[in-house]
Amino acid sequence: MYIELKDVSKKIKGIEVLKNLNCRFESGKVYGLKGKNGSGKTMLMRAVCGLIKTSGKIDINGEILGKTISFPRSVGILIENPAFIAGYTGKKNLQVLASIQKRISDEGIVKTLKAVGLDPEDKRTYRKYSLGMKQRLGIAAGVMENPDIVILDEPINALDESGALQVREILKEQKDRGAIVILACHDTEELEFLSDEIINISDGEITGIVAVDKNKIKE
Repeated sequence: MYIELKDVSKKIKGIEVLKNLNCRFESGKVYGLKGKNGSGKTMLMRAVCGLIKTSGKIDINGEILGKTISFPRSVGILIENPAFIAGYTGKKNLQVLASIQKRISDEGIVKTLKAVGLDPEDKRTYRKYSLGMKQRLGIAAGVMENPDIVILDEPINALDESGALQVREILKEQKDRGAIVILACHDTEELEFLSDEIINISDGEITGIVAVDKNKIKE
């Protein structure tokens, strides 16, 4: 499994927000996007998900996004604020999502909720969730069906230390089963810990791709 970007660009209201991006993502690796706010990280994620149209070519395992396919065939996404049904519990929200493609059982949903630190039997509705709980549910929705591609924008946002540790374990599991994981995180130290490669982005351009030396990172 791979994703390859070839001369990918995007203009919004005449402003070029992505500029001739060329990079490749492969199965079983975690790729960290590093850059300031507005650098193009989220826009790159949206492009790979098929949420925006771009020029150039995005090749996903031999299929061209926007031509042979409209969206990746198997993708889990958490970009910006997760959106759920306010009057449903976390479990019910995931059951609704799961009913679309029917790729996960109720038992799998329960297991995923526990993995992100949420109680599957919690009767509180989403509107009563704290920011951290909402983030945990968003991560659960992104990974619960074990997609080929996992895209997470600021996955540790609003999480406490235990939540961050759970995200680490979840990402390791996704990587180990062969998913392509693409994430952005403002915490540089955490980003380096989580990632196999760091893609530096500035003003919509890739300015460098660096392999992370895990031997130099302390847990």
